[in-house]
Amino acid sequence: MNALAQDPVRSVVQSVDWTAIAPPALAALGALAVLVADLFLPERRKPLLGPVTVAVLALAALSLLPLRSGERTTFCLTTDPAVCSYVADPFALAVQFLVLGAALIAALLSMTAVRDEALPRGEYWFLLLASAAGAALLPAARDLATLIVALEVASLPSFALVGLRRADGRSSEAALKFFLSSVTATAVSLMGVSFVYAVTGSLHLDRIAERLRETAPGLEALAATGVALTLVGFAFKTAAVPFHSWVPETYVGAPLPVAAYLSVIGKAVGFSGLILVTVEAFPSYGHVWGPALAVLAALTMTAGNAAALRQRPERPHSAVRLLAWSSVGQAGYLLVPIAAAAYAAEPGRAVGATVAYALMYAAVNLGAFAVAAHVGRSAAANRITDYRGLYAAHPPAALALAFFLLCLAGLPPGIIGLFAKVAVLSTAVDAGLGWLAAVMAVNVVIALYYYLAWTAQIFRAPAQAPAARARVRVAAPLTAAIALTGLLAVGLSGAPQLALRFAADVLL
Repeated sequence: MNALAQDPVRSVVQSVDWTAIAPPALAALGALAVLVADLFLPERRKPLLGPVTVAVLALAALSLLPLRSGERTTFCLTTDPAVCSYVADPFALAVQFLVLGAALIAALLSMTAVRDEALPRGEYWFLLLASAAGAALLPAARDLATLIVALEVASLPSFALVGLRRADGRSSEAALKFFLSSVTATAVSLMGVSFVYAVTGSLHLDRIAERLRETAPGLEALAATGVALTLVGFAFKTAAVPFHSWVPETYVGAPLPVAAYLSVIGKAVGFSGLILVTVEAFPSYGHVWGPALAVLAALTMTAGNAAALRQRPERPHSAVRLLAWSSVGQAGYLLVPIAAAAYAAEPGRAVGATVAYALMYAAVNLGAFAVAAHVGRSAAANRITDYRGLYAAHPPAALALAFFLLCLAGLPPGIIGLFAKVAVLSTAVDAGLGWLAAVMAVNVVIALYYYLAWTAQIFRAPAQAPAARARVRVAAPLTAAIALTGLLAVGLSGAPQLALRFAADVLL
């Protein structure tokens, strides 16, 4: 037995902590199971794939419960067990909870859309689960190779999901634009990773952090360039300026549940990747990425809100396009605490503010998309004017949408939106970024206009009798999605300290 223990071949064999990797592994296995089942199930049985997908995502989310007891690691170096590629710590668990919960809500929205739009069931559910698996893997990754692989596993199925409406030219065009933009951003990131590896000789984040502190004078320019370029792929996923041009066309061209999925999961993937590479791998180069992200945050929120202002109710503008530009503006707010982490004495507090804001945004934005999915069943164009008189036809859905919009605006009774914005602003002020806090404050005021204008449409008297809209009942999966997101938003508004306290425990 001692000889076997000392055998060098035997020593490179690693044990895998299956409990730690359960969340992304269950989603990946579910994707494979759905794909295989689609080959053998008769057509009349294929609607069962939707509930199976929801069950898989719920099971993957429940698998997070055993991981709350403490940090768990796996896929570690045999020569240095402290250096690992997968770490299930509080930050990873918080983001995995957000990702899997949001994917579950998106799956509920999809059950009606897949049926109404005759989307290929097997392909749709497989792609959704595969993308969710990659998104759940990314926040636990602790080396650049795994981060990039997880980013692409989350992204590649998304391109296909956007283009699944094969008879719609807008869907194909949106998928192509999304694909080309993403591939370009990823290529730039890979170049940055290669520069960082050339300087440090490692891909593990903690080793990179150690070696960048002692960069040779002749390699400082190469290291700084690598740091900047590595951020590009993750900034693309957050829809930060100038990597945001794909957002409106993609959201409008994609099936609406896919747009909802991208608006939340894409940002979760982007901001978690940015946090890991900046706070974990590049803390000594905060003078490079801190100012860059601060400028990106200011430009992103301003560009998003300025474009959203143009989507006016008196014009035939799409509500989904308004949500798309709104998501760009919200991405700017999410970037503020990450930029502040470069200057803060406690970067973990800034990271917590980003997580808290992301939790709020995920709940209310998915809720808004759920109501939009219902309205879209009777008004295919889904224009802002189609929401006029919604309260007269469907009071519960109208009240829910109004509450979601007020949360996004940060107005009472959407208290959680206000608290989340204050938490983000405080990180900028504490880090000495007063100018960024001022830009955010101005943008919050600007955003009030289009959120309140849309809310006013909901309660205006309908231009014509609402009988046609009343005949289209809220489908059961949409009702479940609206109820879940509504209860979460109301609960967090009643006790906003729960989200803030939960996020405060997320320290890197």
